[in-house]
Amino acid sequence: MVLIGAGPLGAQGVMIAPHAVFMSQGGRSGTVTLLNPGNEPVEVLVEVFYGYTATDSTGQLTLVSLEHPDSAQPTAASWIQAFPRRLTVGPRDQQVVRLLATPPADLPDGEYWARLAFTAKAGQLPVTGVSDTANIKVGLTLQVRTVIGLHYRKGVVHTGLALSGLHATRQGDSVIVHARLARQGNAAYLGTVHGVVVGSQGNALGEFSVPVTVFFANDPRWAVAIGPVPADRYVLRIDITTQRDDLRPEVLLPSAVVRDSVAVTAP
Repeated sequence: MVLIGAGPLGAQGVMIAPHAVFMSQGGRSGTVTLLNPGNEPVEVLVEVFYGYTATDSTGQLTLVSLEHPDSAQPTAASWIQAFPRRLTVGPRDQQVVRLLATPPADLPDGEYWARLAFTAKAGQLPVTGVSDTANIKVGLTLQVRTVIGLHYRKGVVHTGLALSGLHATRQGDSVIVHARLARQGNAAYLGTVHGVVVGSQGNALGEFSVPVTVFFANDPRWAVAIGPVPADRYVLRIDITTQRDDLRPEVLLPSAVVRDSVAVTAP
């Protein structure tokens, strides 16, 4: 079937806040708010599963999900419940999904993870270009799936980061950066990576700042635009701090600043 002349949808799912949930032993409940900005009601299914982000072979983030995690995995999925699991959010309305944690009594100190998936039936997309000689109407029912993270912390939790394998290569008007980030401690590392490329006179030619979450170990790839600058000795400087503009300060675990630098090599 070929889609021709597809029109806009009246509803394209729901908006979800917050985009990450943090729960603790002292407060075993949480909430997520669903907002329907459209003009049609949206049916939503809520699911809980175990997963975390990691980098793939290209250095890009991807979601790793395990249906049956073993005992070595810090999963909270089996003891996190969402109420309700199915709901309808009216047009331009909002509803709250409540979360309840019932962890085992002998749960060791540390941070445990789950993922919350919200699948919204987002209305029907009409399909044109199909013969209607039999008075048959054809359409596609779309589903929009949004996944957010959940962190449950018990007892003493701490984090840190080890940076190794920093490498920077100039490619055209950019510098391509590779590194290995390994989490330390018993909780995910939440922070921001800031990098700057400087010339031999100390002048900054390009920089980047990206949020980073490391559950186990990541091998990210970053690109820094520096423009058509002349040949020179360039250095990449990296600072990684436990600061995030997109998260509340109270959910961030402090850790020492990680710094490193490396000469930019020719391609």
